[in-house]
Amino acid sequence: MIPNPIRKVLSLMRAHRVRALLMGGQACVFYGAAEFSRDTDFAIIADAANLARLRKALGELQAEPIAVPPFALKFLRRGHAIHFRCQHSEALRMRVDVMSKMRGVDSFARLWRRRTVIKLPDGTGCDLLSLPDLVQAKKTQRDKDWPMIRRLVEAHYFQNRAKPNPAQIRFWLQELRTPELLVEVARSKTAQCQRLVSKRPLLAHAALGKLEKLEQALMAEESTERERDRHYWLPLRAELEKLRHAK
Repeated sequence: MIPNPIRKVLSLMRAHRVRALLMGGQACVFYGAAEFSRDTDFAIIADAANLARLRKALGELQAEPIAVPPFALKFLRRGHAIHFRCQHSEALRMRVDVMSKMRGVDSFARLWRRRTVIKLPDGTGCDLLSLPDLVQAKKTQRDKDWPMIRRLVEAHYFQNRAKPNPAQIRFWLQELRTPELLVEVARSKTAQCQRLVSKRPLLAHAALGKLEKLEQALMAEESTERERDRHYWLPLRAELEKLRHAK
């Protein structure tokens, strides 16, 4: 059951033809890795026409910007998230966050072509980041994101392992974070595994069933991604601090 405030936000985004892709915790729910969240996060295309449509949707939601940065195209294009709080009675206190640029994630045009389209029970359409793109977007420095990546890929594996296609097998080999499952895939799909070892060296441990070394390599992989994310956000955080002081 999709809570009413979320349905209200999604339906108005659709009604105003905002080019937006649902991501974050709400998208995780749709992909079978439940995460409770009072936020609704979107990746959007940052152009003047789309922002005009977004302003109309936010206007109906009685949503006002909170914190910094202000709602401006230049901040979206630099990689900032802009945060809003809804005051509409059907979405009261719901927070809406929008971004157009994320570390390690493709351009919006490519994300849009790969999107997942679903129908809500009331018939409202909803565009989501594809699962691989959602996983990539969650490779952050935040502690909560890494268990969610694990659950997302696990859920996809259990839903599709009976008759997987090559793209699904490649996705599991590239993104599984559960050592036992990664060993299972690597040892049953040896040819695909060997082709990907150069891109993800820890697959060599998975192919040999070396769980202890695999676990260590997975932790090192996570640590590397966290550090990259911290480095990416340093100048953006500095800019936010300047905006807070100026405000």
